[in-house]
Amino acid sequence: MKRLLLDYTPYCTRAALVEDGELIEFSIEKTSVRGIVGNIYKGRVENVLSGMEAAFVNIGLERNGFLYVGETLVNSNGIGSTMPKKKLNLSPGDIIMCQVVKDQFGQKGARLTTDVTLPGYYLVLLPTSGFVGVSRKVLCQPRREYLEQLVSSVCPEGMGFIIRSAADKAKDEDIIAEAKDLLHQWQFIQADYNQASDKSLVFEEAGLFDRALRETFGEDVDKVVVNDAEVAKNLQGKVGKAEIEVYTGERNIMAHFNVSEQINRICDRRVYLENGAYIVIDKTEALTVIDVNTGKFAGSKDLEDTVYKTNIAAAICIAKQLRLRNISGIVVIDFIDMQDEAHKEAVIETLKDALKNDRLKTSTVGMTPLGLVELTRKKARLQNDEYMLQSCTHCHGGYTISNLQVTFILRDEVLDFMLVHKCDTVYVGVSQVIFETIKEYNELEKRMGNEWSDKKVFVYACERFPREKRVLSESAPDPLPAEVLQIINCEE
Repeated sequence: MKRLLLDYTPYCTRAALVEDGELIEFSIEKTSVRGIVGNIYKGRVENVLSGMEAAFVNIGLERNGFLYVGETLVNSNGIGSTMPKKKLNLSPGDIIMCQVVKDQFGQKGARLTTDVTLPGYYLVLLPTSGFVGVSRKVLCQPRREYLEQLVSSVCPEGMGFIIRSAADKAKDEDIIAEAKDLLHQWQFIQADYNQASDKSLVFEEAGLFDRALRETFGEDVDKVVVNDAEVAKNLQGKVGKAEIEVYTGERNIMAHFNVSEQINRICDRRVYLENGAYIVIDKTEALTVIDVNTGKFAGSKDLEDTVYKTNIAAAICIAKQLRLRNISGIVVIDFIDMQDEAHKEAVIETLKDALKNDRLKTSTVGMTPLGLVELTRKKARLQNDEYMLQSCTHCHGGYTISNLQVTFILRDEVLDFMLVHKCDTVYVGVSQVIFETIKEYNELEKRMGNEWSDKKVFVYACERFPREKRVLSESAPDPLPAEVLQIINCEE
């Protein structure tokens, strides 16, 4: 059974796609630091690079965006034919409508396109491209042709649509209704663009929950579970045939469905395979490096067979981790050296097959004599580790679990502590930096609302504690520090 779990707080949202209890995709987004992919701006061209068919465009952000004529939010490899290409015809000072296709990374500005797209659950509107295409995941040729004719019948001249895989099982009236909604949305965007000032935001892309629903529609999700009744109400009518359920249990929704530990392991540098072997994932500024090790796996035949089986298992695991952690850009995999050429080819094919489940485009290069495999994964939004990890202040090169992620873990520990000890009051001692993070995000206060209105949590800081240490007790420490956060329900 496939479930989409949505964990809502006013300060941070999390979405987890779970199949038969296994976490297969995870996203997190701070309300205050939302990505800008999909946003539409009224930009001013600052500089044109004719030799590269590119330009720098001021969209009102800290850095100018980079516009390349071949950039688009649509993955042309996922549709039935090649989309038409356009030429750059811009001059400095021109005012243009542009859309963000890649977030700002490091010192690089956002990547932009003038080929605006408006995604829905069944369709993607292409307002500036007279092209109708069907997802390759729709395998039945008669169905493909029917969908193309159906959508073309409502598509205005000079505009186009991409028909997503979710449309394969959708009703005609639902597809047509969405097409009309997207066309109306485009009319509003055009009106807002005409009235907007230069270098300003015209249209803001949907939040994490709407995007999660939109992207998982083709995954045959059976149930959508959300921990907030108001959010569930807003999602009604957007989940197709999937059932929507409001979770009202005492534990956090992720802990209740046994995925909290799986989420926490996303932060781990080392990932163990079922046979005792393991992979090590290291992040650098330019790329991600993955090393494969036999670990405790000794095999039963000979060295070549042991190495081959380890590499096969690692290839499957790596594909899952790329999707789960949203690792993008250049990835270098150091498989264990093999002598048999057939084994090398089998490992590469296993990796490619496992990557077919990934919605983002990946390109894999063959194995070098040293056992290295290079691949690229499309980079659009920030990787999960941008939220869940932070630079280590001691070694100034490595990464450690982020302060926000520690507060998520603490939230689950507080709730479980109260359930196990059957108590209404708990005192929580944390390090000073985590104490300040809890104050900033009010993470515990939100979760202690409603059904926990009769519970109390007192959080205090202890300067002697290392950052990740927490102490929970039913009684107050002696002496109790002067500054204590009392977490109660303030919404009664």
